[in-house]
Amino acid sequence: MNTHTLPSLAADAAEHDAERRIWLRLATTLGGVATVGVAVPFVANFAPSERAKAQGAPVEVDISDVAPGSLKTVEWRGKPVWILRRTPDMLAALEQTADLADPASEREQQPPYATNNVRSVKPEVLVVVGICTHLGCSPTNQPASSDNPSLPAGWKGGFFCPCHGSTFDYAGRVFRNKPAPSNLEVPPYQFLADNRLLIGEDGQA
Repeated sequence: MNTHTLPSLAADAAEHDAERRIWLRLATTLGGVATVGVAVPFVANFAPSERAKAQGAPVEVDISDVAPGSLKTVEWRGKPVWILRRTPDMLAALEQTADLADPASEREQQPPYATNNVRSVKPEVLVVVGICTHLGCSPTNQPASSDNPSLPAGWKGGFFCPCHGSTFDYAGRVFRNKPAPSNLEVPPYQFLADNRLLIGEDGQA
């Protein structure tokens, strides 16, 4: 015979619901703590490391030791950046654009100061990333006096990529019918003084 009355059944149900609510709150609280414990390290993985931030930082360069006709290499974002102090003869050769694939740097995004014959803030100072735009090889400096048999007749000086034969003038512009699809990259940069460069920022933003 069932001895439970209706009031006692209701009381039992209420007590049971109260216990369930307590357990649900406890489970939710513990779950939240566990989620925070997992999420903090996970989110921390997205924060850039000190090394990554340093690699992306602008680089200040003294170019007072770069004589006319000579080239200096510095590193920015893990890439070699060439700084060439061009002579009057080098600049005069840049006027010859007939054999160039993209004389005005229209094929890719370039700073405004790279869309001219000299591709630079100051005509005598060229700043380019020294990586061939074909497959990422490193071209070499080949002056007009070079006896490299792979260079065309009447070579006026520039850069030659020995991997696949791409050639660039002393503004980093690629010649026609070469594997490299575009001119050498001009990084953002600005002059802090006559002989001091900041590579990585150009003050255009």
